[in-house]
Amino acid sequence: MSDIFREVDEDIRQEKYRRLWSRFGLWIIGVAVLIVVGTGGYRGWLYWQETQSQDAGDKFYDAVQLSEEQKYQEAAELYGELEGSIGGYPALAKLRIATDLAKSGKSQEALAAFDALSRESGQMEAIRSVAALRAGYIAVDLESYSAVADRVEKLTGDTAPFRAAARELLAVSAWKNGDLETARSWISAVENDPESPVDVSRRVSLLNDVIRAANGGDEAAGEGSN
Repeated sequence: MSDIFREVDEDIRQEKYRRLWSRFGLWIIGVAVLIVVGTGGYRGWLYWQETQSQDAGDKFYDAVQLSEEQKYQEAAELYGELEGSIGGYPALAKLRIATDLAKSGKSQEALAAFDALSRESGQMEAIRSVAALRAGYIAVDLESYSAVADRVEKLTGDTAPFRAAARELLAVSAWKNGDLETARSWISAVENDPESPVDVSRRVSLLNDVIRAANGGDEAAGEGSN
């Protein structure tokens, strides 16, 4: 008797399965196909990204080599081909183009290129900060203190990663423009920051010594800045 009941149960289960398959079989097949196609597409997309990134990396490396050989025009053409690349290569290429302009003596063009990148909406904040700082280094020899400050003062916050370099740059610019009080305030900001790099602290200390020597000591320097 137990065998008969088992056979009946088995027949009932099979009949349920047949009914379920007749109702949902096509859906099950469709979902399975989507999973296979989706997985294959995702893997294909990953492969495409890896290939594109590798090609861009190779091209960027070749362009840098040309830059190091002072073949700036050829390098600029390669950098230009990276404009539509994935990842950070387009931004890095723009930084290198501006740097090459500065190296080749085209200071005004380099300044404009760095300024444009520093103000580019949607760009990574680190890239914009570096571009602003590089623009400041060029502007310190070409423009007023206020023009330099417009570019880099925003980088001097207590937690800003480039604050030491920005403060040093502002100290130098203020000194070159005869504003000794402002120069000394930025020097103090560097010296009082325990996280200031040693080389930056050493340079601003030398600048402070120059200011003191040129103005007959601390008191004279203070009087000269008023």
